[in-house]
Amino acid sequence: MITEFKKIKKELLKSSQFREEYEKLSSEYQIARMLILARKEAGMTQQEVAERMRTSQSAIARIESGKPVNLRSIERYANATGNRVKIDLVRVASSGSRKTDLNQTGMTRNRE
Repeated sequence: MITEFKKIKKELLKSSQFREEYEKLSSEYQIARMLILARKEAGMTQQEVAERMRTSQSAIARIESGKPVNLRSIERYANATGNRVKIDLVRVASSGSRKTDLNQTGMTRNRE
């Protein structure tokens, strides 16, 4: 079944319109995958996470569904599973823009 899904996904991603919409949702699903992984690595069920967060199991299922969730909920979930939140911003390369790199000495340099 997973192989069939991968084939369908590969075919759908050939469409630029589909690929654009898929990439817009990518970060939301990535967060959901990370939360689920944290729960499983902690050896916890959704119900156990819910109890530690003082919420319902259905609220945890909603958080893990990939729908938008606020940072405070992510922090509470992380804490319940013995983790902490780390946010990383990554510069998106655009054509013709100048990029700034951090070299090994900690000094910045601009390059075209």
